[in-house]
Amino acid sequence: MPRRHLRVSGAAETPLTAALRALRTELDVPRAFPPAVLAEAENAAKNPRLPGRDATDLPLFTIDPPGSTDLDQAMHLARRADGGYRVHYAVADVAAFVEPGGAVDAEAHRRVTTLYLPDGRIPLHPPVLSEGAASLLPAQTAPALLWRIDLDAYGRRVATDVHRALVRSRARLDYATVQGQIDAGTAEEPVALLRDIGRLREEREAERGGISLSVPEQQITRTDGGYRLAYRPPRPADAWNAQISLLAGTAAADLMTAAGTGVLRTLPTAPDGAVARLRRSARALGVDWPHHVSYAALVRTLDPRDPRHAAFLQDCTTLLRGAGYTVFTDGSLPAHATHAAVADEYAHCTAPLRRLVDRYAGELCVAAVAGHEPPEWVRAALPALPGEMADGTARANRVERECVDLVEAALLMDRVGEVFPGVVVDVRDEDPTIGTVHLRDPAVVARIDSADTDPLPLGERLPVRVTRAYPGRDKAHFVPA
Repeated sequence: MPRRHLRVSGAAETPLTAALRALRTELDVPRAFPPAVLAEAENAAKNPRLPGRDATDLPLFTIDPPGSTDLDQAMHLARRADGGYRVHYAVADVAAFVEPGGAVDAEAHRRVTTLYLPDGRIPLHPPVLSEGAASLLPAQTAPALLWRIDLDAYGRRVATDVHRALVRSRARLDYATVQGQIDAGTAEEPVALLRDIGRLREEREAERGGISLSVPEQQITRTDGGYRLAYRPPRPADAWNAQISLLAGTAAADLMTAAGTGVLRTLPTAPDGAVARLRRSARALGVDWPHHVSYAALVRTLDPRDPRHAAFLQDCTTLLRGAGYTVFTDGSLPAHATHAAVADEYAHCTAPLRRLVDRYAGELCVAAVAGHEPPEWVRAALPALPGEMADGTARANRVERECVDLVEAALLMDRVGEVFPGVVVDVRDEDPTIGTVHLRDPAVVARIDSADTDPLPLGERLPVRVTRAYPGRDKAHFVPA
């Protein structure tokens, strides 16, 4: 979907603010950090456990959305003399600041993930750590888990190492800046290589049957005292950056599986019925899907800037349901250890400031490379991690979904009765009179019910009328006009 910027009107601002406050209570969103947690975090920020190795001479850079301060990763990319590449990937060393069993640790297990709401972020760790001492901010020396991953000329991983080190990022970049520099040919080599390595890794992903969905994001941003809701098609630089994170995640999985103890991010293969449903959706949306072309091959040909393709890509996210975490401790992998979309073993290990499990995966990898047994505090926490992550992820997903619903309702509350052009992008199999409609302007994805018994025209453009919209009371709802 094309990007649109909209601002919540003054009339909508008061009910939206009240609805966001009520949502925090309804979903039991964590509030302020307890005093004991803040005190322990302040002390840890001043007295971290520093590593002996010094890698501050490595000119790392970060790529994050503008204004981000909780910076988990920094990278440096270089060519090797044999025609391959070397990826240095620094990941914030949260364990250098968090005492196992302490107040900050206990609070992190209660929160599980950072939550993002339009009126503020709810961090996993106190900001003095997540946005301060533990963050890989430019010109700040910080402890990190420093990955060194060597690739051959085709982007295949040939060597992996990870150890603790002090690092110092040189530059904080954002995706638009990186894309602009690469497109203009002005990027310095460590940044320019993001395209070369990213494309090679995309080719290797295609070889193994992996899938990366370039789904346009429905973003909420705050501006001028109000909110905007917009679609943002992903840039190529977004995907190249994601490939570096995926590279580290597959490397981490290999280290843990070789060592016999680990926690993997897993996703079962989609059932045949789900793929058959997507084929029906593709036909309805006018997406050409030849019978001999696999789902993975089709996805790589889609353009998220095309409204039909964007709608189909959104529908493809249904195949990602069922993702979870799998722990193993006895040296043998469980029966279902792979991530179907990655088409490989994979682990979350690159966002420890924002996701609980990554701190444990990082510790397991460092121990594996050193040939040591994992710390006892890591082993003790592993059995409960899948359940904790499932609960925390479900809450984060619901917070995100409900926030978008609230902003959509706020944008439309003064426009009930108006007609908008839309595209029907989903229809319930069990009741084809109920479905989902995408609006291009405003940037809304909402429920639609047929006013009569006729099935909704999946994939077709359709004028739709807003029948209800009030934040906190009625989600945006449409009927065919």
